[in-house]
Amino acid sequence: MKITIGHLYPDLLNLYGDRGNIQCMKKRCEWRGIEAEVREFQNTDTVDFAGLDIVLLGGGSDREQMLVCEKLKLIQKSFRDYVEDHGVVIAVCGGYQLLGHYYDTDDGRIEGLSLVDIYTEQGSPRLISNIVIENEIFEYPIVGFENHGGRTFIGDNRPLGKVMFGHGNDGKSGSEGILYKNVVGTYLHGPLLPKNPHVCDYLIRNALERKYGVSELAPLDDAQEKEANRYIVERFVSN
Repeated sequence: MKITIGHLYPDLLNLYGDRGNIQCMKKRCEWRGIEAEVREFQNTDTVDFAGLDIVLLGGGSDREQMLVCEKLKLIQKSFRDYVEDHGVVIAVCGGYQLLGHYYDTDDGRIEGLSLVDIYTEQGSPRLISNIVIENEIFEYPIVGFENHGGRTFIGDNRPLGKVMFGHGNDGKSGSEGILYKNVVGTYLHGPLLPKNPHVCDYLIRNALERKYGVSELAPLDDAQEKEANRYIVERFVSN
């Protein structure tokens, strides 16, 4: 089996080590004997979603989001078709904001892809914190680090998780991120996936099920990762 991972605009959207998410997905595939190819698409490249199984849209500053805004408009339809066909997406911070209709900043509106019915407004102060969230579909909590000025409003959409510690989407709702079909949007950096192998496997499993009808993954020894996760949860939630 083989999956192809598309990394959109790593030259502009690679804040806080988002490239580490690619490395994590690739290694967890390879350890299971699954071939994983990574295709990087720069700002001048044409993106062919038909050949992709997982797409990463990483984080960037407001300026960098402005730079990719016009390029994203050109791929909006094909990206939407991919999402509606249950294509797997992991969108982090700025990439998460770009999934929605818009992000209103002090410097103007950044038009989003409108792939998901959400929107973002700039707020103050910045929401900066370690963060722990939980969702019953995952076997243990999700941990990471958030640093964002935007407040994202997800309406009736399903969040990635309930905030146990930290700020989340808007600092008030108690929710973080979004789950839409096979799309995961989140503010969690770190990078996210090495700290949360259960989320990484969720993405891989969904990609394999979509492509091959395979929904089971061979287990890996995640004892160290689980212990690190437990330490973070106990440090910030249990005290």
